[in-house]
Amino acid sequence: MAECSVCAAPPATVSFSRHCLRHANRSVKVAVIGAGVSGLVAARELQRENHSVVVFEQNDVVGGNWIYDPRTESDPLGLDPNRETIHSSIYVSLRTNLPRALMSFRDFPFLRSRHDPRTFPSHEEVLRFLNLFSDRFGIRQLIRFGTRVVRVERENEEWVVESLDRSSDSVTREVFEAVVVCSGHNSIPRIAEIEGIERWKGFQMHSHNYRVPQPFRHQVVLLIGYRHSAFDIMVDISPVAKEVHVSVKDNRLDVKFENVKYHDMIKCVNEDGSISFQDGSTIFADTIIHCTGYKYSFPYLDTNGIVEVQDHCVGPLYKHIFPPTLAPWLSFIGIPTQEPIFRIAELQSMYVARVLSGKNFLPQEEEMTESIQYIYQEMEKNALPKSSCSLSLRPLQTDYKHWLAAQNGLPHLEEWWENLLIECFKKWIELPGKYKDQWDDAYWDGIIQTTSTFQI
Repeated sequence: MAECSVCAAPPATVSFSRHCLRHANRSVKVAVIGAGVSGLVAARELQRENHSVVVFEQNDVVGGNWIYDPRTESDPLGLDPNRETIHSSIYVSLRTNLPRALMSFRDFPFLRSRHDPRTFPSHEEVLRFLNLFSDRFGIRQLIRFGTRVVRVERENEEWVVESLDRSSDSVTREVFEAVVVCSGHNSIPRIAEIEGIERWKGFQMHSHNYRVPQPFRHQVVLLIGYRHSAFDIMVDISPVAKEVHVSVKDNRLDVKFENVKYHDMIKCVNEDGSISFQDGSTIFADTIIHCTGYKYSFPYLDTNGIVEVQDHCVGPLYKHIFPPTLAPWLSFIGIPTQEPIFRIAELQSMYVARVLSGKNFLPQEEEMTESIQYIYQEMEKNALPKSSCSLSLRPLQTDYKHWLAAQNGLPHLEEWWENLLIECFKKWIELPGKYKDQWDDAYWDGIIQTTSTFQI
């Protein structure tokens, strides 16, 4: 363990946050990359701990993936590394798949507004909420808009951040003590591997580039996957498409539309351009839309191989936040994908801010590594691949949130929150096309108002 970076106290008196107890309120210069949900709440929590914060945001507004952009990428599949990239995956008709209560911060609830009072509101309403959050906590003044981070590298025990100012096309090089990565993971498409796809002459795209249904009028469209975006797109295009076919591994929804048909996974593309499925059926299609999720990608980050970024996994990360060798000076917010981002990002951000200020101590590097290995072992016991290491087990997710709350000095998380999340999953399966508008607002509002510190 190193000596205190402030007063050179001997290692025995120094926490893993690399300063001694006399400097437990230390202010650190921190670069936050991204001004979406994770970046905004990270900036707020860091500022509350009196850190010096700079937020880098490539767009001209806050919101990250909640910013609707009618443009689509020059490569609709997202495979060309030289393509014109668009960060947002929002389509015009998108509504949240979670109720407002699960998209609230602990002291800033997502209240109903006159613009869109629905429990499951539009993407415009979420963006409006994030703007209100930014203004309420003075975050906007910390953000360098129109500035894209092009390189982050460790040099001489500090982080060098190089950023490109879009307005001047100039690169700035700046030194920070800590970097918090909040650049999201819903912009680099993952594409299904299909035998014989090179024979197919139709149009392919990823759902990342879907915006409106009109281009698919009178077409036969094949959707690969059946999570939220695939279901939304199916509902969106079925009124205008000739036929919609869905290739899905596990069809628990089975929503009936006159022109929608379900199939098993794709077997291959045949010589004549037809598409065969594992259930023995075959179709001809005009368009294939890959609704197959996204890859983690941090092309600007150079850690000399310490942090590995795979398809579904970023690691090794202690508590899904800190790479042990670089802790606490490098951290990631919002890596877990199986949890509503608002609550998990807030709890993680509080933890990072407190560790950097010295209020919380990290374990020794060896202990952090052992903790990571335990998670991998639990996943192996449950037949989950290591490549999907972002809290795939529900018990681990719940324990993780309670652990973070305790580390931040917060009481045990409210029981209604977990119950509400479970109810959402349940209703999505039982009433996938209707649950948003048939939600029992009176019941759940009553539960939340009697057991929570905020009102919805």
